[in-house]
Amino acid sequence: MTLSPAFLDELRTRTSLSALVGRTLKLQKAGREWKACCPFHKEKTPSFYVNDEKGFWHCFGCAVHGDAIRWLTDARGLPFMDAVKELAEAAGMEVPAADPRAQEKAERAAGLHDVMEAAQRWFEDQLGGLEGGEARAYLERRGISDATRRRFGFGYAPDARGRLRAALRDLGDPMLVEAGLLIAPEGEREPYDRFRGRLTFPIRDRRGRTIAFSARILGAGEPKYLNSPDTPLFDKGRSLFNIDKAAAAARSAGRVIVVEGQMDVIALDQAGIGEAVAPLGTALTEAQLGLLWRLSPSPIVCFDGDSAGQKAAIRAALRALPQIGPDRSLGFVTLPAGQDPDDLVRAGGRAALEALLAAPEPLVDRLWKHELAAEPLATPEQRTGLRRRLLDHVSAIQDGDVRDQYRSELLDRFEGATRPPARPQPGRRDFVRGRFQPPPRPASAAAKAVGSLGLSPQVARAILSGLLLHPQVIAEHSEGVAGLAMPDSATRQLRDALLEAALLHGALDPERLHTILTGAGVAPLAEGLRGTRGLAFSFNRRDADPERASRDLVLVIDTLAAQPGLHAALEAATARLKETGDEAAFLEQQRLRAARDEGERRLAALIEGGAA
Repeated sequence: MTLSPAFLDELRTRTSLSALVGRTLKLQKAGREWKACCPFHKEKTPSFYVNDEKGFWHCFGCAVHGDAIRWLTDARGLPFMDAVKELAEAAGMEVPAADPRAQEKAERAAGLHDVMEAAQRWFEDQLGGLEGGEARAYLERRGISDATRRRFGFGYAPDARGRLRAALRDLGDPMLVEAGLLIAPEGEREPYDRFRGRLTFPIRDRRGRTIAFSARILGAGEPKYLNSPDTPLFDKGRSLFNIDKAAAAARSAGRVIVVEGQMDVIALDQAGIGEAVAPLGTALTEAQLGLLWRLSPSPIVCFDGDSAGQKAAIRAALRALPQIGPDRSLGFVTLPAGQDPDDLVRAGGRAALEALLAAPEPLVDRLWKHELAAEPLATPEQRTGLRRRLLDHVSAIQDGDVRDQYRSELLDRFEGATRPPARPQPGRRDFVRGRFQPPPRPASAAAKAVGSLGLSPQVARAILSGLLLHPQVIAEHSEGVAGLAMPDSATRQLRDALLEAALLHGALDPERLHTILTGAGVAPLAEGLRGTRGLAFSFNRRDADPERASRDLVLVIDTLAAQPGLHAALEAATARLKETGDEAAFLEQQRLRAARDEGERRLAALIEGGAA
């Protein structure tokens, strides 16, 4: 059913969001809003806010947000129409009448859900019976525990043409055929079971209802995996394996991981990584990317380390390009050659995969590396080809601002890769401005300490002082501020008070912020920063240019937030290089080292450039 925007807007207007959320969550009054500990991730300090005036809820900890309808679909797992009907009933509104054909289709789908659940129960029974011995032995060899077997609903389809048909005869052949469980040959031949001699596991929708099956052959034969055909319940291009369990796990983990195969998903879940999903025998589609972006702004693509897996990864990158935006991108993890996630977890446990997941490769890097390696750059024609391919990719991006950023970034890299190497000089002449410029200074010890050790009390106080002087940046960059690990309770308390003030009051100026902090009883913490001495950032100087100071403050926050992950990933890459010695590990180490050093140089420039 299609509902008009006007109806949905009226429904949201008539709904008291705090009353709705308050049914299942204990809310505390916070100015004009309400706050609570977020139900989507574990936390002790409330970062989840409900705003009745704006009609939305938001968590500053895990970045989930939505309206009244989204609350019922995400927090309670209701389908969209069920959520709309519940809200409409409470608001005294009538949902527009359904199209009779759509109603008939919905009723038909409800019957097919019953068929699929009956088949799932029967497959599970067969796995536990005498004929399921070979399938149980396969699961044992793969290291699948009994708890995981039950969690994912493993079953067994006996190697016979009519066992399932006979068991579900009361449901009728037409329904079994429409559900994809029977194959109906042309002519007058009898329908027969689609899945035979295979280990089965259900494919479920976001509500956890069985909509299809995937079945793995136990002996020799093709295909290794057989999925249900498209049915009224199942569209393989619009479905993801494990979406029902991964949705909640992704909010708690703050990420979602895309792997190639269903068994990879199951292995990761058993290892404690529950936020993994897999496409179903196809390349990632636009619809599947849309599902992933509802779970995370930057899903991590973690395909197999072989050539086919890496080709699939670049196809996903190209498929995503038209849709990327400030809150939609992809990250990529390259596994060791010849390994899939299941292999990696078996060999090194969860820690081996987490080391890679800590620093996913940005989409722009994956795109650049792919095109740079496509052919040599020995001739003008080859270099022109690289430039043209890069610009073709840029033109596919629909968001104008992101398109401009990609164009600038990729052309800068192109110029750097195709420019003849210059001999190092002790200094150079700037002919445009007619003055001598010394070579860049190496990062200072203070900058290196900031980059590698995280936030010291000195740095934390410097950043908080900057936020007090330039509070207008807090609201727009709240996630970065919230992600900084403050070194002690006083700095954490002041940081949280600043975030809460920005949430409740939007853009702030120093005078208004002081009034708010005084009312909240945390003004003494802010006053304690007035005598701060230490690192000379521009944003701590009252005579600094406001625009430059704000820009430097945001840059420091973003850089500091990225450095711990870069250091961890670099250590992991170095360890892999020592173990394998392969080229991919070396290139990854060099990329991460360059990113780390660039962060340290950026901090050095900001610290030393801020000195009076």
